[in-house]
Amino acid sequence: MDSPLFPASQPFDRRAWPMNGRLDFWHARDGWPIRRYRLGDGARGRLLVINGRGDMIEKYLELIDHMARRGWAVTAFDWRGQGGSGRLTDDPLCGHIPDFADYITDLRDLARDWRADGEGATAMLGHSMGGHMLLRALNEGMTQPDAAILTAPMLGLQTGPMPRWLAVALTRLMLWRGLGDRRAWTQKEESERQRRMRQKRLTHDPERYADEIWWRDHSREIALGPPSWSWVNQALESTRALEQGDGLSRIQCPMLILAAQTDQLVSTAAIRRFAARLPTARLHVYGREAAHEILRELDPVRLDAFARIEAFLDETAR
Repeated sequence: MDSPLFPASQPFDRRAWPMNGRLDFWHARDGWPIRRYRLGDGARGRLLVINGRGDMIEKYLELIDHMARRGWAVTAFDWRGQGGSGRLTDDPLCGHIPDFADYITDLRDLARDWRADGEGATAMLGHSMGGHMLLRALNEGMTQPDAAILTAPMLGLQTGPMPRWLAVALTRLMLWRGLGDRRAWTQKEESERQRRMRQKRLTHDPERYADEIWWRDHSREIALGPPSWSWVNQALESTRALEQGDGLSRIQCPMLILAAQTDQLVSTAAIRRFAARLPTARLHVYGREAAHEILRELDPVRLDAFARIEAFLDETAR
């Protein structure tokens, strides 16, 4: 939030790349090109932004610019199989991954190179699936940053009217039928009503939602639709394994978790359970004013979240 130290900034163009940033590719150990973006001089430290399922760097340019202006050297990337990091099936709109372990390997290797790239305080921010991957990687021994932030982390899935056991059974049936790399559902956005329904699950801000659609329409290679059945299976298995495991107590870096009580995509109840078990976690849960994409919400929520993140980093990442 703006303060005497950080006066009101000029309006940010969310449909243009910030000046002086660098867009390139980092290559995973198997040679897979991972699209990466870097911005900021790092006078304050270095921040790694880890986005969610179906996301692309473009959705977080406002966050990236905001943190870069506050002295952070910000790095963001697209997961393999989404955004500008290629696809793993012939269907360009299907978000497929055969094993979440591939994500973890990419994250650990990229974070290692990111850490070696500079000096100063280190912080990692993971949204939704990115929050799950960050927590899982830390649980599995990835070097811990000075501070970590999770926003609406995917620590449990909302399966709607379907109980979890039935969702698991259905997913396993689809895998048994050989449909693991097929879309798990349709994502209809042909009508204004359908777009509004999807928007409300993500954010109360129709303008920021429209930004996502604009980027997808103007750069079709980054557009992504529903996940594959394999992704759904991995999400169900990975969230359950992480919660049932005993490694969370080993995560000692200060952690801020921001969640939304009425989140329709991830389980806020699961987030509360995890927060209670993480020894250094601080949890703030927004009410009905926030949907899943807290950092892309209407300004009262978004700026409050930014202020909480900045205050947390000022205290913990030195």
